[in-house]
Amino acid sequence: MGRVRRILGRPVVVGLLVAGLVAVGAGVVWFQPWKLWVDTTVRETVPAAADGPGRGPRTLAVGELISHEHSTSGTVRILELPDGTRTLRLENLDTSNGPDLRVLITDAPVKEGRAGWYVFDDGAHRSLGALKGNKGDQNYALPAGLDLDRFTSVSIWCDRFDVSFGAAGLTRV
Repeated sequence: MGRVRRILGRPVVVGLLVAGLVAVGAGVVWFQPWKLWVDTTVRETVPAAADGPGRGPRTLAVGELISHEHSTSGTVRILELPDGTRTLRLENLDTSNGPDLRVLITDAPVKEGRAGWYVFDDGAHRSLGALKGNKGDQNYALPAGLDLDRFTSVSIWCDRFDVSFGAAGLTRV
């Protein structure tokens, strides 16, 4: 017992213990491991027509999400409302939660497997904002004038680790 006290009482050992605790604390903050067990479900409705009933949104493009770094599924639709605004809609999204997840619309081709994990921030891309939830249905406003002939894919992107959780190529309707 006395030997343990002598070892723990040395400044070098105390410094190493403090450094280790700081490293563990920083790792917990950076990786946010609790998100692996916490799901956030969002149930937004399809955007309503601004000029009254009878006129609904028109689908401009669709795509099915494929898995990349994490198992991901769901449908992506680009909707145009009667007032001309456009919305990216995620339907039946199911992916892992994670730190700093974003919805990106990009010009990158969707590739299966590891080849597709890192490509979505290489070329032209626009962040539509933070992912609202890792499950459910959600809407993201598209910038006015966004060229859908140029921006042809969507990624659920982890900005913290620069990796795609899943992505969908968009097919014009």
